[in-house]
Amino acid sequence: MTKPWLTIIGIGEDGMDGLSPAALALVESAQVIIGGDRHQNLIASSQAERIVWPSPFDTMIETIKSHKGKRVVILVTGDPLWYSVGARIGREIDPAEIDYHPQLSAFQLAASRLGWSLADVETLTVHGRSVEQIVPYFMPGGRLLILTKDKTSPPAIAHLLKKTGYGPSKMTVLAAMGGDSEARFDGIAETWSADVPDFHLLAVTCIAGPDAQILPRTGLPDEAFVHDGKLTKRVARALALSKLVPLRGQLLWDVGCGCGSIAIEWMRGAAEAQAIGLDHNAERRAMAAKNALELGVPKLHLMDLKAPEGLEGLPEPDAVFIGGGLSESTIEEAISQLKPHGRLVAHAVTLQSEAILLEAYGTHGGELQRIAVESAAPVGPFDGWKPSMTVTQWAWRKQA
Repeated sequence: MTKPWLTIIGIGEDGMDGLSPAALALVESAQVIIGGDRHQNLIASSQAERIVWPSPFDTMIETIKSHKGKRVVILVTGDPLWYSVGARIGREIDPAEIDYHPQLSAFQLAASRLGWSLADVETLTVHGRSVEQIVPYFMPGGRLLILTKDKTSPPAIAHLLKKTGYGPSKMTVLAAMGGDSEARFDGIAETWSADVPDFHLLAVTCIAGPDAQILPRTGLPDEAFVHDGKLTKRVARALALSKLVPLRGQLLWDVGCGCGSIAIEWMRGAAEAQAIGLDHNAERRAMAAKNALELGVPKLHLMDLKAPEGLEGLPEPDAVFIGGGLSESTIEEAISQLKPHGRLVAHAVTLQSEAILLEAYGTHGGELQRIAVESAAPVGPFDGWKPSMTVTQWAWRKQA
């Protein structure tokens, strides 16, 4: 059985006084202590070698590994495995070699200060991430606890709240929780002006104004997207997403992504979901980038590639949507690259592209449907049904 040689300890603003006896003993006996300046200042002097986090962090993993055989302690804030570096280290070093000692997290401390149930709030972070990625969590009555980058985060988040119609939302900054300099700042998004310390957590109670965007995670209205008419419409998009099945951390290829509607909803549909959007049209890639930012998935990766040749060398996908560039070779390449249990959905609106899907259905099986939608529209002084173009949809799953 592998014996842990690396210890990751969560520490709070109360420093060594807040550590358990076991964690305290490990800090006092450490030969190497790694952590940020703030963490290092929270512990008493010792004979241990002190190492501060470098930038970029990737270089630190090898430094940590180089000290294997010594008593190594890494200090982090709060819970090492909750939006913390402990999870990253655990992906690079066998978790069996790591001993974790958690402290109360900033989320737990904030919830206790506010009287909020953690089970009923969203716990998010914008530390090292784009602030726009929290936009999908804006909803009437929503409660958000957000780890921030520094003092610039609250005004940036206040701006997003105002921009999306949530200006009346309540904001509370809780700084240095558990320490002698703990402080609280309250305000409203639309008038936020507080100058707060860099080290803090932001709590938001979302309150919808009269022009608030109240959007589903998937099944967005067509008006939510900037597009040039080349858009997978809402009903067809919802059916496609139901068969693509967005799952945490999984990767989608959106082939011929246009304005990015499928890729964006895929990423909104599951935490940490990833997507690569391929389109050879620069104007459409620009629209997709704008839509991704506005709708809270700024990590959408857009590439100037054409199928099928552009699919070679991409990371293997968990799902593929083909909305443009449909051909037999594109389908075959996507099938070959899909991971086990992978999902493939393709749409056709012309007779020629429908013939390709009929051939694929005959060869590979799967599910074939025609989607026809009629919407009410004015007809002179009256109303009537206006049909949209019929979409042929082929869906297929790869066996394990």
